[in-house]
Amino acid sequence: MIYVDADACPVKDEAIRVGTRHGWTVHIVSNGGLRPSPHPLVQTVIVPDGPDVADMWIADRAGPGDVVVTGDIPLAAKCVEAGAMVLKHNGEPLTAANIGNVLATRDLMTDLRAADPFRQGGGKGFTKTDRSRFLDALERAVRQARAT
Repeated sequence: MIYVDADACPVKDEAIRVGTRHGWTVHIVSNGGLRPSPHPLVQTVIVPDGPDVADMWIADRAGPGDVVVTGDIPLAAKCVEAGAMVLKHNGEPLTAANIGNVLATRDLMTDLRAADPFRQGGGKGFTKTDRSRFLDALERAVRQARAT
């Protein structure tokens, strides 16, 4: 299965396209505001409002043989620990080998922003190259997960 942390996810359509092409169920998880897909393999999951409710729903279900699409690093860490394959929206895989460093960097940046209220956020914009990289990475992840 593919689990998509759909709140603010720029690659929902791509995940649906790859997942359904392979005959996989795709769970699109959010706290609302999404138009359900008519495809029978796409399950739109609306969770109650609340902090990290969608993340908890995914973390409770994802495991070996599943692919999780998220930009949420703590959720990614839980899913990697459970044995799922995890991809960020730009196609970057999060694995047991790199999740510790990614989580530490995230925590450091959170602390730096808290220490300097004038520090502007502003990550990079999402590009066509990121979308293409994601499609390629998801295709490879699905094939790899299917082989296990």
